[in-house]
Amino acid sequence: MREDHSTYYKAYMARDSRFDGLFFIGVTSTGIYCRPICVAKTPKISNCRFFDSAEAAEKELFRPCLRCRPELAPGNAPVDGARRLAQIIVRRIEESLLDGNGNIETLAKHVNLSSRQIRRIIQKEFGVSPIELVQTRRLLLAKQLLTDTTLPVTHVAFASGFSSLRRFNHVFRSRHGMPPTHLRKRASICSNEFMAPETSKLQLSFRPPFDWHGILRFLRLRALRGVEWVSQECYARTIRLEGHSGWVKVSHASHTNAVLLEFTHSLTPVLPALLGQIRQVFDLNARPDVISTHLRQDRLLERAVAANPGLRVPGAFDGFELAVRAILGQQVTVQAATTLACRFAEAFGQAVATPFDSLSRYSPEPQHIAEARVDELAKLGIIRARANSILCLARTYVEGELQLNAGVHPETAIKQLVALPGIGPWTAQYIAMRVMCWPDAFPKEDVAIRNRLGGVTPRQAEEISQAWRPWRSYAVLHLWNHPYMQNNKG
Repeated sequence: MREDHSTYYKAYMARDSRFDGLFFIGVTSTGIYCRPICVAKTPKISNCRFFDSAEAAEKELFRPCLRCRPELAPGNAPVDGARRLAQIIVRRIEESLLDGNGNIETLAKHVNLSSRQIRRIIQKEFGVSPIELVQTRRLLLAKQLLTDTTLPVTHVAFASGFSSLRRFNHVFRSRHGMPPTHLRKRASICSNEFMAPETSKLQLSFRPPFDWHGILRFLRLRALRGVEWVSQECYARTIRLEGHSGWVKVSHASHTNAVLLEFTHSLTPVLPALLGQIRQVFDLNARPDVISTHLRQDRLLERAVAANPGLRVPGAFDGFELAVRAILGQQVTVQAATTLACRFAEAFGQAVATPFDSLSRYSPEPQHIAEARVDELAKLGIIRARANSILCLARTYVEGELQLNAGVHPETAIKQLVALPGIGPWTAQYIAMRVMCWPDAFPKEDVAIRNRLGGVTPRQAEEISQAWRPWRSYAVLHLWNHPYMQNNKG
């Protein structure tokens, strides 16, 4: 719980969206907790308690506000190693509990920590135990599904991670003071009125500013034909996740600091994991205020950051898919790499029917690629050395020797990747940036970066980049994107 009441009360009175998600206000006179942007009547400071997280507020038996809806608050981006690790652990907890294997010992092995360390990190960062944290996340997701979709209550219960409807009803009633059906009766579901019956929509918040068109442009230049479709306003793709398949469409929610996710109900059983992927791909948990303030201090980046303070680093839906794309992108243009990647997806991706003509297949599965021959890849125009690299990557991944997700320690993954034939430091750093969501990745060998820094050597680029840590991934995107940097001889 936050003790500096005066400072947080002033931030609350400002209703500044930049504070949204940084803390929550529990009002003792009503028993409700709110986001700092809530438009409800401001309570007296003597009736306010301030918390770092929704979980901490609910542990003290405060109920979520039905007006500002704490479940829509944007997440906290990692500012240091502990916070980033805590977020990784939270995502792994949600995903593992979803499939019934969610004990702390199993999670500990995945993140190379002891169960005691995991409990200590969660307690320190969120003020609750792992079980308490998971229960709050489940309830907040359930509340959002009840409010924003027409999914049956039974489906909501299981999609939120509860093992039975009875358990869901009991926990929801005890924590929120009402049965789930009561909230459904009060909810406005008109936003889903004109959607196909097999889909639902959810809103995912972010902290402004947000360069929505910039991230769409980045993804559009690299889109896999048939697997992804990127227009001027939205992003769509086919999905296979933990044995479930379907498609998603992501657009900007007009007049709000949020994106709107439309998903097929076939993906409902893996919804927590899917939501985590969406936040990762669009970098929705980023703290643009912290990142921009830090990078603007360097004169090499000052103009670029000032021109685009809402820049995001795009993540990846599928770690293996992105790693293959990175290998194909070695020493060729983005357009050439995209052409090869599209051929690869068309040759090895499974066909599927969707409502969109532009979405016609799933991304190639690593098991399928691991069984392929070099000649099968070479006939697509992929040089044999890179074809061999892709096959080695697939086999290593399928055998479980290499993990490609946001929960992997980036430096460990980079060492594993460069040990594979044909994968150099640039490729490994790029994979770490987008797959591991490492905010401090820096491909110092990149020719464009070195040219925009004045034609420096990789070693000199590394030295210059030290001033940008721990946000070098964002600096890289600024260097790639901003025209001012092209003539900068710094």
